[in-house]
Amino acid sequence: MENLASNPLGILIAIPTYNNGNTLARVLDKTLALGYPILLINDGCTDNSANILSSYAQKINLITFPKNKGKGMALRAAFEFALAQNYQHLITLDSDGQHFPEDVSCFVEKIQQSPHSLIMGARKLKEEGAPTKSSFGNKFSNFWYYLETGIKLPDTQTGFRCYPLKYLKNIKLYTSKFELEIEVIVKLAWKGAKVHSVPIKVKYDPEERVSHFRPGVDFFRISVLNTYLVFLTLLWYLPKRLFSKNIFKLIWKEAVKADESNLKKALSIGFGFFFGIVPIWGFQLLIGIPFSIATKLNKVLFVTAAHISIPPMIPLIVVASYKTGQWLLGTPQVVLPKISEITLETIHTNFVIYAWGAIVLAVIIGLVTTLLSWVVLHFTRKK
Repeated sequence: MENLASNPLGILIAIPTYNNGNTLARVLDKTLALGYPILLINDGCTDNSANILSSYAQKINLITFPKNKGKGMALRAAFEFALAQNYQHLITLDSDGQHFPEDVSCFVEKIQQSPHSLIMGARKLKEEGAPTKSSFGNKFSNFWYYLETGIKLPDTQTGFRCYPLKYLKNIKLYTSKFELEIEVIVKLAWKGAKVHSVPIKVKYDPEERVSHFRPGVDFFRISVLNTYLVFLTLLWYLPKRLFSKNIFKLIWKEAVKADESNLKKALSIGFGFFFGIVPIWGFQLLIGIPFSIATKLNKVLFVTAAHISIPPMIPLIVVASYKTGQWLLGTPQVVLPKISEITLETIHTNFVIYAWGAIVLAVIIGLVTTLLSWVVLHFTRKK
């Protein structure tokens, strides 16, 4: 076990790496200069990383995977090592050269102010020339995190962060790839860890940086994880927050804040009702949230209105949609006196009635709630 007498804050720096031989030595040298113990996780590197690491054998702790397991598994190994060695704070940074190890000082200062907190490095993506897709993906991730925890963060996708290890002792993690970085910060917030962010520098050099993020596969995995986390949020953690924090004050604060027009707020509410009713069950938020981000709507009001589709309301929405479909198509209800009489034709007929009715009902309710919201806001908001 490391001697922690000269490390009173119990800090361990972990660096997961996979085929970043171009930048690995530079990152290690700069990190070693800080004087903190280092754990490097060789996630099955197949380039020259192993040769580079051989010269650091006496200076760092090393975990080597024979085959690549993914960043999530590398981080889980780091958590296990740090907990076993009784460290208190685990600071992680990437080995691809985008992070500046000297920014560890920002985390140390925040640890001294707020021990055992989750501390996230906040990159200035636009100023540092990050790819547009990274900026949009980060905004998308930030909103999901806010929805799941009620905490606003400027950068939820950064790999430069500090984990409070005392909260990780009782957290069960299931994911193994990039999505683990989302899973763990959501569950830390659920456990009651304080969450802070500190500004960090970032470097994007396409000639030396190697990213292993696969936009299609990894974004899908992250979307599946967020769907699961949102389900848990709606089932348990959101009701729990309602008793510990008055969320209605938050919604009202968003409704009256001065930097948005009445029309934008009204459209946010109207589109929320529209997406809550339109027949894309299970995908309302997955489609609606990117829409609200792209159109710069008020996301809190949008998501609040979209929750018209909560379980107690679903039967009413389905019945109202079906009745609207009957009125629209002039089709009488298809009666099914016995289950044995259900056929593909009757299922198709009833579904068409419901689907068309739900679309029309969603448009009508969306327009009506937009108009009513605008009228209410017009007469209640201060000029």
